[in-house]
Amino acid sequence: MIWRSERLKRLLYLVPLMVLAMPACALADEPSIDTGDTTFILLSAALVWIMTPGLALFYGGMVRRKNVLSTIMHSFIIICLVSVQWVLIGYTLAFGPDHGHLVGDLSWLGLKDVGQTPNADYAATIPHLVFMVFQLMFAIITAALITGSFAERMRFPAFLAFSLLWTTIVYDPLAHWVWGVDGWLRNLGALDFAGGTVVHISSGVSGLVAALVLGRRRGYGSEPLLPHNLPMTVLGAALLWFGWFGFNAGSALAANGLAASAFVVTNTAAAAAALAWVIVEWMHHGKPTVLGAASGCVAGLVAITPAAGFVTPLPAVLIGLVAGAVCYLAVAVLKPRLGYDDALDVFGVHGVGGTWGALATGLFATTAVNPAGADGLFYGNAGQLWIQLVGVAASWALAAVGTYVILRVVSLFCKLRAPADEEEQGLDISQHGEDGYADMVLGAPAGNGTVGLSGV
Repeated sequence: MIWRSERLKRLLYLVPLMVLAMPACALADEPSIDTGDTTFILLSAALVWIMTPGLALFYGGMVRRKNVLSTIMHSFIIICLVSVQWVLIGYTLAFGPDHGHLVGDLSWLGLKDVGQTPNADYAATIPHLVFMVFQLMFAIITAALITGSFAERMRFPAFLAFSLLWTTIVYDPLAHWVWGVDGWLRNLGALDFAGGTVVHISSGVSGLVAALVLGRRRGYGSEPLLPHNLPMTVLGAALLWFGWFGFNAGSALAANGLAASAFVVTNTAAAAAALAWVIVEWMHHGKPTVLGAASGCVAGLVAITPAAGFVTPLPAVLIGLVAGAVCYLAVAVLKPRLGYDDALDVFGVHGVGGTWGALATGLFATTAVNPAGADGLFYGNAGQLWIQLVGVAASWALAAVGTYVILRVVSLFCKLRAPADEEEQGLDISQHGEDGYADMVLGAPAGNGTVGLSGV
């Protein structure tokens, strides 16, 4: 009896402990917010945001002075346009509950049910809102990248309509295919860590189609259309390089070793590509240019983007070297031979670089870096290269067809291209009534948009 009473006492002592432990056990099965991860992704989102103003400077310096404001305006207004579109409908189309493996449904329309608690399907340690806003920055920069292809000739109303429709019809479904839960390319096993297909192939191919539909700029091929401010372009390239650390490292969605690995290979590939571009340009053109170095680093950043979370540093060097050389040849050799006017080489850098990066992921990916990924060809899995090729082909097809159809539809309601006299005058004045350097030319107050500057 004494033995039984002692045993009973012990059980009674354990009851309060069991009661106290039950809530903890229940909570352990639910997603919990990690403040370190949340801080890291919020900072990464801010870094990706700064890429679009960086792109505005990068593109703005490469156009002629009469088009600098219109070019910068493209990137700036896209931040505003896509930010609203994403909240209203874009996010639910891209990441909402799957509908036919092609697009998200409208369950999260207007960010309904997207709140401060994590969504374990995408990121279990950060608020759902943080994941949403991080992905928003990708949608913004992608739409902005396309604008370099039709710089100096597209009318502003047509640009607004195109950008809104393109983000909704091309970007959002493609993001769901690759990154959305049950998207068909994700289910197939396509690897795209931070946007080789979703961001760079889509923008590069769409840029090529837009350049072909709008036609060449006046004077293209018969007179020099030179950059007006290369220091501005280099500053923009530096901001892109800086922001790209958030772009790629942040795609780990946690402050962890994978983020560190993505950060290292991002910097490595960018540096290698800049060197390769400059060397090939030096051999082909006779001089190494500052614009070439800036363009080369961007080409390397593009190429490493899909592979950033799957490859080690040595393959990153190879990816960057090939990207710098191939993208230079696409810009300096292929474009002149084919005769299309992709004004700021969106296709040559992002289309070609993104395609190489997506395929390179199928070559160099290893589960030693990311167990959630897959091994590539050089690690014994030839099938991954085939899957990457399917992803590339699907991205090319959606971007090309979608862009062509959208431009044709927009052209039914408004003219796509500025008339010859407005293009000759410059889009800064004809579309916005401003001159970026009016104070330098006329002594007028900077920002005066009402002064008649025709012919200046």
